[in-house]
Formats: sequence, C-alpha cells, structure tokens
Amino acid sequence: MASSCSAVLLGDSAAFTAALRTLINNPQFSDVTFWVGREQQEVFAHRCLLSFRCQAFQALLRSQPQEMQAPLVLSHVQPEVLLAVIEYLYTNSVTLNNLIALEVLTSSMEYGLDDLRKLCVEFIKDTLSVEQVCEALQAAVAYGQADLQMHCLAFIENCTREVVHTRGFLELSELAVQTVLQSDCLAIDEVDLIRAVREWAHVGSAVLGSPVQNVAKTVVPELRLALLSPSELTTLEEENRKDHMIPVESLSEAWKTHALRKGRGVRSCLCRRRRGTLPREHHRHLDPLHK
Repeated sequence: MASSCSAVLLGDSAAFTAALRTLINNPQFSDVTFWVGREQQEVFAHRCLLSFRCQAFQALLRSQPQEMQAPLVLSHVQPEVLLAVIEYLYTNSVTLNNLIALEVLTSSMEYGLDDLRKLCVEFIKDTLSVEQVCEALQAAVAYGQADLQMHCLAFIENCTREVVHTRGFLELSELAVQTVLQSDCLAIDEVDLIRAVREWAHVGSAVLGSPVQNVAKTVVPELRLALLSPSELTTLEEENRKDHMIPVESLSEAWKTHALRKGRGVRSCLCRRRRGTLPREHHRHLDPLHK
C-alpha cells in the first residue's frame, strides 16, 4: 500500500499580493468604514483582514457588533497614514514617504505592529535630512527607539551647525535637547551652541507661557560654560541679565575654572571639548588628556 505524502507548494506570491492590494480602500465587499482625520474622510476596509492581522483592530471591531453599520471615527489619524497601515495589513508591505513615515511609525506603536515599526525605522534612517532629523530624534526619544535615536544623534553630530537652525530643533522636548547636548561629538563651538539653546528656550517659553529659566532648567546643566574664554563669559553674563536662562551658580563654576586654572570643582564632562569646540588658551589646563 503506497504511503501518502503532502507538501506545501507556493504559487505566485506577487500575484496574490497584487490581488489583495486591489481591496485597499475598496468599498466593494467592505464591511467596515472609518471616518478618518479632521475632515472625517471615508476609508473602507474588511473586518476579517483587520482582525486577524492586528489585535488592536480586533479589539476595536469587537466593540462594535457587525450588524451596526455606523462608521468608526479615527480623528487623530491622517487618512494617508491609516491607508499605509491597511496596506501593510493586507499585503505585508508598505509605501512610505517623508511626509507620513513618522506618523506611520506612531501608528505601528499604537497598534502593536512590530514588523511595520521596523520598516518605518529603516525608512526614516535611510532618508534623514537636516530639516527632519530633529523630528525623527523626538519620535525616537518618545517611543524608546534606541537604534533610531543613535542614528539621529550621529547625523546631528555631523551637521550640528545646520541642524540647530531648523524649526525641528526649536520644537525638541527638554529630554531630546539633553540627549543632544550630552554628546562630545557635536560639530559646533560652545558659544554657538549656547546661542541655539537660548533661542530654543525662548520659543519654548512663548509656547508654554513659562519663564525662560524654567524651560531651560534641565538643559542648561549640559552646557559646557567652562570652555568659554573670560571675555566670552563676560558677554554671556551680560546676555543672561535679560532672561536669566543660566543660573548664577553655573556661571560661578565656569569662572572658578579660570581662577584655579584647572577643571577642579566642575563636572569633568563640562570641561571636555566637543568635536567642534574652537581652541582657547585655557583649554590645556582643563583637560590635558584631550588633545
């Protein structure tokens, strides 16, 4: 008696994917409708595909019995972003561009779609620009994406002077700015960096309705005031009288390095020159090992 045997034979996966792609936002045979974004644009989908590909959608759809035909409202998502998520769920691929990639990343986290998250991170890393790197860094910090955060920081380190003049830098959170300022590899002199942080703090003050010194409270300790020359410190003190961004104690510590001609009494990291720090005569007393 001949023994039975079986095998899984693969057909044309491209044709299968192309067929499923025709179902994206197709009202024919759809059984769920979303109202998406501020304008509540209609997006059509299929319960079966959404439910079995995404637990978050499964829970959402279970909350609404199938016999109820009322649209599901997703006002916090752009239509293009939801369609990208649906494309991924239907075809296991996604079409991204610089306008929606970060929002699709946000949605991938919200819906628990880890493979989509990885695709978004790789796209963002491959397409970073001076104008968008701070927005990407902010997302990386907010969502705990260490790999993306390191990649963004490396980009910023190479283009620091250009990046600090972007709108994205002015919109960074305190934690994101701290992350940038902790780097030794920023390609910018400390005077220019302090100026950029002051502009960031003033923008934050206007947006939050909070004094500049409060906005910058957790950020200022990362500035390396000890790297400034005496004349530059004097100028900084004059500027500081206008907004009090830098505490008097921090300025006193910087002056102490000149009085003692060494970094004793100041955090060692605040005496280290960054990659873009211009040389000053007193630097050799601060960190002799840093050539």
